[in-house]
Amino acid sequence: MTLQQLRYAIAVADSGSMNEAAKRLFISQPSLSGMIKELEEEVDMQIFLRSNRGILITPEGEEFLGYARQVVEQYRLMEDRYIEKKVKKKFSVSTQHYTFAVKAFVELVKQVGMEEYEFAIYETKTYDIMEAVKTFKSEIGILYMNEFNQKVMEKLLHENSLEFVELFPCDTCVYLWTGHPLANQESISMKELEEYPCLSFDQGTNNSFYLAEEMLSTYEYKKIIKASDRATVLNLMVGLNGYTLCSGIICEELNGYDYKAVPLKEEDMMRIGYIKRKGSALSEMAEIYIDELKKCKVNVL
Repeated sequence: MTLQQLRYAIAVADSGSMNEAAKRLFISQPSLSGMIKELEEEVDMQIFLRSNRGILITPEGEEFLGYARQVVEQYRLMEDRYIEKKVKKKFSVSTQHYTFAVKAFVELVKQVGMEEYEFAIYETKTYDIMEAVKTFKSEIGILYMNEFNQKVMEKLLHENSLEFVELFPCDTCVYLWTGHPLANQESISMKELEEYPCLSFDQGTNNSFYLAEEMLSTYEYKKIIKASDRATVLNLMVGLNGYTLCSGIICEELNGYDYKAVPLKEEDMMRIGYIKRKGSALSEMAEIYIDELKKCKVNVL
């Protein structure tokens, strides 16, 4: 098995077609097909299913490609640093849709500057956060656990050689705009929220109650709207008096003062934390970022 074979397999997976991958790689389609076949024979598994309409990745192939991407990415990083002599370091975070996670990221960038580092932050789906950390796209991922999802989340993390480190516990709050009819109450019950749409972040093909970003994911909501980004959720809060359930840690500096968090009467504790590759030491950037995350909680108390 060679690095070139791994790169070719990844190109085929990303293109969805042998012909298209061959064009991108500037080699003939028969040559590419032959190399992929040799790779499959060597690892004794079928990575791709061929058809007239393109290729499909087998379940075993998905796992193999996950490892292949890690190997190729690590080689690229070594090549950049030791062969090309590129000195710019990288730090990336994947997170659920938390304003405080973005706030901590902003403070990190301000603190260390961008001359020597290349930064990236991804607000994304719960499963994609785990996948990003597993495949080295991000060093750490920010998400929550609670009593309901803990067993399933821990199983998924274990299967992907990841571990969860708790940062702080939070009571569940209702997040809504300041013009909402319930915004001035000291606390809000689920019964009072029935006539207003619950706003939920869509989890895509890996949709599951256990992977939901919002607390009380199994609650029978009378009205619910799925959305894919935080800006849309904020717009729906204003336009439709929608709400979502959150940690209560908000950041007016980034979102403005038109939104607020009100405690939910039905208490449900969530534990905010980060995931990392099991057994791996955190970089200096990750340590600074985690310190900034902890400050976000302190500033609310």
